Amino acid sequence: MDYALILAAMAIIALGLVTIASATQVTSAPGEGSFGFVYKQLLGIALGTAVFSFFLLWRYEELTRYARVLYGANLGTLLAVLLIGHSAGGAQRWVQIGPFLFQPSEFAKLAVIIGLAVFLSQREGRLDRFQDLLPALAYVGVPTLLILAQPDLGTALVFVAITVGMLYVAGARPLLLATLTLGGLGSMVTWIWAHLNHGLWIPLKDYQLDRLTIFLDPWSDWQGAGYHMIQSQIAIGAGGLWGRGLFNGSQNQLHFLPEQHTDFIFSVLAEELGLIGVVFLLGIFFILIYRGLRIAAQAKDLFGTLLAAGIVSMLTFHVLTNVGMTAGIMPVTGLPLPLFSYGPSSMITNLAALGLLCNVWLRRQMIVF
Repeated sequence: MDYALILAAMAIIALGLVTIASATQVTSAPGEGSFGFVYKQLLGIALGTAVFSFFLLWRYEELTRYARVLYGANLGTLLAVLLIGHSAGGAQRWVQIGPFLFQPSEFAKLAVIIGLAVFLSQREGRLDRFQDLLPALAYVGVPTLLILAQPDLGTALVFVAITVGMLYVAGARPLLLATLTLGGLGSMVTWIWAHLNHGLWIPLKDYQLDRLTIFLDPWSDWQGAGYHMIQSQIAIGAGGLWGRGLFNGSQNQLHFLPEQHTDFIFSVLAEELGLIGVVFLLGIFFILIYRGLRIAAQAKDLFGTLLAAGIVSMLTFHVLTNVGMTAGIMPVTGLPLPLFSYGPSSMITNLAALGLLCNVWLRRQMIVF
């Protein structure tokens, strides 16, 4: 077992629970008590631990037999969200199951990683040209479009990061990938500019456009689109070296900081535990990602390497985007901090992904008779 990876994950989860408790003691719904969100997160951890064990004990090579079923089920659940999904905050991303809200887009990340790993492992050595990449891009493009329709731009961008990372590991030429990535980014920027200046149609809602551009000058709309980012920066700056202490952050406790238990939970940690707490948390994430890269490098087959690479790409993109978003140097995309932010669906998905990582590590030795 990779105990360093498991201990790092446990440390992130434990620190996350304490931070969620601090972030939600004044915002819990009536009847839930001060720790209502913590109890729900603990349920997500319990379910996630069960899923972790399942993916740990089941031979990961068997997943190749069920790739098409997983892909079909993934598309089916994403379609169900559009048809019978629960709406909140201008987005339709959840399916109600009893008292719980289930977010299929979270589980779609892992389903795409598994399916794309199978897809690319069967095309080893045949990814040198642009036309060779088109089937893989189409494979990921269908669920990405369904998620954009919810709309969930953040998760769609995660799919892009996963695809680029896995294509690179699968053997696609770096120059070709860089050209596609920079070309796509340049096209998106040009499209947004043309929409803002010439009214060109764009498949994004106004609030999504505001989130993508407001980080350039949040004070231009400090009471509107820039409010989240400004309050986050104030909270991070107020933490100083040692922080104001748990349950003592004014931006958090006085509810100036929005979405403080999900998107902006990093700002809560920075205000209450300061630079010391931030360095500690990012250090643990570094260990987690480093161990994931080590597992990818030592996997016994290309399929295992691609699984690990996809999971590491997902986790790395989440961490960089969430921290950059809260610090005001990247657009607000609504991505949670993995294993740390509140969200039972996200917790279950991340623990399942770590179960797959450990599975690949356990079976890294090729047995030759």
